[in-house]
Amino acid sequence: MNRLRNRLILVFLAATLLPLAATVWITTTILDRSLDFSAIGGLETLSDSFQTLGQQYFQQQCEILKRQAESGAAKGQKVAPDRLREGENERWTLTGEQGDRLQYLVRRGGDVWSYSAPMGVPMRGLEAQIRTARQRVEDARGHDLRRAYTIFIAVLWLTAMGLLIYLAHRVSRPIHQLTAGLGSLAGGNLGARVNVERDDEIGRAIAAFNELAEKLQETTERLVYLRQLESWQLLARKTAHELKNSLTPIRLTVEEMLVRYDDHDRAFMEQATQIVVEEIEALERRVRSFSQFAAEPPVRLATTDVNALLSERIAFLKTAHPEVTYECSLAESAPPAIADQDLVKGILTNLLENAAEAAGEGGRILGRTASENGNVTIEVHDSGPGLSETARASLFQPTISFKKRGMGLGLSIARKSALLSGGDIVLVKGELGGAGFRVLLPVATNGLQTRTDR
Repeated sequence: MNRLRNRLILVFLAATLLPLAATVWITTTILDRSLDFSAIGGLETLSDSFQTLGQQYFQQQCEILKRQAESGAAKGQKVAPDRLREGENERWTLTGEQGDRLQYLVRRGGDVWSYSAPMGVPMRGLEAQIRTARQRVEDARGHDLRRAYTIFIAVLWLTAMGLLIYLAHRVSRPIHQLTAGLGSLAGGNLGARVNVERDDEIGRAIAAFNELAEKLQETTERLVYLRQLESWQLLARKTAHELKNSLTPIRLTVEEMLVRYDDHDRAFMEQATQIVVEEIEALERRVRSFSQFAAEPPVRLATTDVNALLSERIAFLKTAHPEVTYECSLAESAPPAIADQDLVKGILTNLLENAAEAAGEGGRILGRTASENGNVTIEVHDSGPGLSETARASLFQPTISFKKRGMGLGLSIARKSALLSGGDIVLVKGELGGAGFRVLLPVATNGLQTRTDR
């Protein structure tokens, strides 16, 4: 449930309903009163009064003219009999342009007589004015202002409510996602990220969360890797100790056997002893490799020119691998790094040796330096066959190898050296068709002094 969105809606309701209700009540009351005492109400009353008065005046004039006609006070004249319809004995009509004369038609015997008298009032004009006034009253009644006002307020409020729900959803949704991301991160999901494209304060908070989660994931992975290396180092120390304890008496015993044996089979014994001694020396070399892997030398951090180190290592290895073509691309604006120079030399030697072995005769190796995101980078690419998915999965894990020229610990030692310098080694897409490695080292700050970590 999105509680923040619901709270925003409740706050809006609490902040608007009471003022809205008060406003509607006051406005409706004022509107009712204004309608009750408006000119429309008075006009309706006035038009009704004039209509009644006009009817009474007309009836009164009709009665007067009729009495005058019957008494002979009014002079009349005969008119065509068809002026009255069959069965009709008398009729009163208004004549004149403004209806200001009253005409009385009456049937007497077989004749029809017409009498006329002035009305004194233009009845047709009065009738027209009364009709206009009543039409205006009807029009005003047809427009229910209070109902229209209520509908307008309701539509306006519902529109504002819908807009608020939309805005509350837009505001609360990224916060809800950020909260869910924080909960997922706290639950151990280091890959938790929030994908929201915003450039406001919420967007910056989400970007900070994603950056923090990414750094936490990188730091955790490095700590896990170092913890694994510690376990391997402990195993390496134990293995080296046990092998050394066993190799020393074996070598001494074989040499003693050679001294005490008579000269009859001395040639065979010398050959056999030489084979055993060589194998023991090979085992001793492996023991030294384990000891080197398990050792914890002091780390001396200092400003390091990565361009100079890369150029030096490539120039040094060119003579050892004349069958390989080396290319070097140095960034002119690359700042100095903070690292242990001896460790960096070991890292570059290992990567360049591996690249030469992978590239083979006629192959190519590319060394490059650059700076990005607060790090100085050194990349090594080769034109070899690349790495299989199986090799990628355990690339930096310590493994035991009995190859003539390797122990399977080189990349593990190289990454450990990079981590001790505050950086890392990552696998990147090879630009020459083979493998590609990137060494990340922190940029040296102004005023940095050499520091030793033990």
